[in-house]
Amino acid sequence: MNQTLKNIKKNLISGRVDSEDEGFDEDLTGQPGVIELVQQALEEKIPPSDILTHAVTPGMEEVGQLFEKGEYLVPDMLASAQCVAEATKILKPYLAESDIKNKGTFVIATMEEDLHDIGKNIVGTILYGSGYEVIDLGTSVKADAIVKAVKESKAQHLGLSALLTSTMGYMEDVIRLLNEEGLRDHVTVCIGGAPTSEEFAKKIGADLYGEDAFDAINKLERIASN
Repeated sequence: MNQTLKNIKKNLISGRVDSEDEGFDEDLTGQPGVIELVQQALEEKIPPSDILTHAVTPGMEEVGQLFEKGEYLVPDMLASAQCVAEATKILKPYLAESDIKNKGTFVIATMEEDLHDIGKNIVGTILYGSGYEVIDLGTSVKADAIVKAVKESKAQHLGLSALLTSTMGYMEDVIRLLNEEGLRDHVTVCIGGAPTSEEFAKKIGADLYGEDAFDAINKLERIASN
């Protein structure tokens, strides 16, 4: 692999957005971070799709494995997710002009009366980095607004997040409205958040439950490959 791509991956795993970040490896302080390295890769004429698929995405996959092993905590994952966000921000105009395969449109939202967005934001960042077009509706979004967005965007996927027990019930309202609008069979519904579970997903008729961002995306990829 090209050395610049290796460096992007290494710094992403270390949570270093730019040269001023210490990240998790003090020896890297002062050296180029993800922002500088992505720009360097573009100057080296490395295809933006290669930067994404050979450095950004595998870097975040490794972060997911470290998180699952308990070696990384949520703040560590957030630091790496911020690196992904900055990298994709730089690459987005180039990717729009390239022939990278779009895996589909993904609407994501946090449920009505719930203002928590960390989990949703991580999922959205990783989805975009994995090749999905992401429409982030934000927090405290009503069921009818979510269904309207799915209908208007013709999205193939929908991600619903809730961190409060009092708001998770709104997920069932979304699925009911999708059925009423004749959209349910055309969209994969993914749910996540602390109070949700596999059992709850089955109860309300969702397609899958993600224990965390990586679990959700892995399950989605398995569904897509069937």
